[in-house]
Amino acid sequence: MSDRKEFRDLATPAAAREAIDSLDLSPEPEAVPLEDARGRVLAERIDAAIDVPGFDRASMDGYAVRARDTFGADEADPAELDLVGAVHAGAAPDVTVDAGTCAEISTGAVMPDGADAVVMVERTDEVGAGGDTDRIAVRTAVAPGDHVMSAGADIAAGARALGPGTRLTPREIGLLSALGVDEVPVVGTPRVGIVSTGDELVRPGEALDPSRGEIYDVNSTTIAAGVEEAGGEPVLYPHAGDDYDEMERLLRRAADECDLVLSSGSTSASAVDVIYRVIEERGDLLLHGVAVKPGKPMLIGRLDRRDDVDAPGSSAYVGLPGYPVSALTIFRTFVAPAIREAAGRPEPATAAVDGEMAVAERYGEGRMRLMPVGLLDPDDGGLPLVYPVDKGSGATTSLVEADGVVAVDPDTEYLDRDERVSVQLFSPDVRPPTLLGVGEDDPALNRLLDRLERPRYLPVGSREGHRRLRDGVPDVAVVAGPTDRDVEAVDLGGWSREWGVVVPEGNPDGVTDLADLVDGDIRFVNRSTDSGLRRSLDDALADLAADRDESRRDLTDRIDGYDLTVRAFESPARTVLAGDAGAGLGLRETAERLGCGFVSLGEQPVVVRAASDRADRAAVEELAAALEDLGDAGSGLGEGDGILADLPGYSRNSRNDP
Repeated sequence: MSDRKEFRDLATPAAAREAIDSLDLSPEPEAVPLEDARGRVLAERIDAAIDVPGFDRASMDGYAVRARDTFGADEADPAELDLVGAVHAGAAPDVTVDAGTCAEISTGAVMPDGADAVVMVERTDEVGAGGDTDRIAVRTAVAPGDHVMSAGADIAAGARALGPGTRLTPREIGLLSALGVDEVPVVGTPRVGIVSTGDELVRPGEALDPSRGEIYDVNSTTIAAGVEEAGGEPVLYPHAGDDYDEMERLLRRAADECDLVLSSGSTSASAVDVIYRVIEERGDLLLHGVAVKPGKPMLIGRLDRRDDVDAPGSSAYVGLPGYPVSALTIFRTFVAPAIREAAGRPEPATAAVDGEMAVAERYGEGRMRLMPVGLLDPDDGGLPLVYPVDKGSGATTSLVEADGVVAVDPDTEYLDRDERVSVQLFSPDVRPPTLLGVGEDDPALNRLLDRLERPRYLPVGSREGHRRLRDGVPDVAVVAGPTDRDVEAVDLGGWSREWGVVVPEGNPDGVTDLADLVDGDIRFVNRSTDSGLRRSLDDALADLAADRDESRRDLTDRIDGYDLTVRAFESPARTVLAGDAGAGLGLRETAERLGCGFVSLGEQPVVVRAASDRADRAAVEELAAALEDLGDAGSGLGEGDGILADLPGYSRNSRNDP
């Protein structure tokens, strides 16, 4: 362990921002075709090279006249003028308006010689001889310039049309089109190279081997999306393992080709993590480690380019943590603002709301915490409730299930319930969910949620869901199996599901009941203790133990793998399907859908419970209405359209109390 490198003194978040500000991410300006310029930022001023319009033109349909010929004209005493011809848009005039004459004219047409005003057609009458119009009666007086747009009235040649730093929206594109501009000088797009590191990473689409600890490369695509959102051009490079030479090759290649290089992973204080050595030996390491959670293992520095590249010197470098939540949070907080500035993009609209903590939260690690949180709007118009959504840095769903971040000061050790906090939303477009539910995961529940508008559901298990309902955070909890009822709630309805033991197709070990798991030599995979299925299994084992005059612990000790637990309802079946276990706790629906065998151990009720003070919320009432369309699989009730249709082992609850 002599080569292990510990973190240097952790820098403050302010010092990390200063270090990033000292880096040069700015690309060279570039010229782009006008059709590709929307959303780009002008690099220099554009002056008008022509008058717009380039000629005096009529601003409405009517008659081009000499204004002096209409003086004194009104409804009672119109002025009659000889009609000498017509002028249409897009055609050069072939008539001249002399004293006592006029010419018909279309909107946008060039004013003919001699005319200095237009009389709108609604204020004229045709006066004809023998059915042919040869004179026009004008029933109003006009002044010179009336209903005429003079040459250069929109913008005159030499005028400042648009200034540097202007973001080009459709209206600016329209002005440039009017000026005849077909190529636009814009701020260059920062090229951001992205390198994910780690021997455990596999590209999406390639075969994954979980037994080797392999995981899909999440950071490359998510960070690339963040770069593009901030105004940069992401460039993805092949993923690097933890080999020094390969990492050096990829990072130097990215530095030669990009303005900024981002890596994720291999930044922690570990003997196999070598990236800090690459930066120190091939560039300049400015900072290693920031006092922030998540995201402590952060690197900031420069990578030298080769002398023979187009832009020698150095590229900016930021090393992000490997865990997706840490990487994305650090990117949003520290890196995205620098990319926006280099791209000339303005800071996004302020997206912050005040709220009240729905639960108490302890924290005392002495560094800033960027805590992902969810929001729930109350019906009384008060401040939204704020609740932590944090499954740990390794869970990508933490940011999906959260609406924003609360920055907790390093000196804050405790956030009290009802304490007011400021939430930095992930986007001004964030819309909190209409309904917050927690509890058991279940196939029928997934279908139920599809029928609601913008729900959010956290599959924390029946026991934890019940606890959170008692603490007053969610609107509803979904509870499966027997649960100690220690909370006031309104039962909205529910269903029953057949549970038991999932076995390989054909049931090669001949499992018929729980006793076979206890007495046989069969590898078993269980559900976590928060699961309603686990509670039903434990109760069934307790009954078997009583019949045998033994303790439940005596039986569970004899089940090979009883303590091998997984969280999701499909996971035991998939473990069996992969051949890694001979039996698993699960549902008939899952077993049949995945092509496994199934040994039934009974039916389990699932109940949807609403907090008693939330039952009259519109979203809860919508959920209750959806529950009325359960139907039964194979019963004929709601068959085909009901939520339970085609779900083997599912039926309506005969009672609402599990």
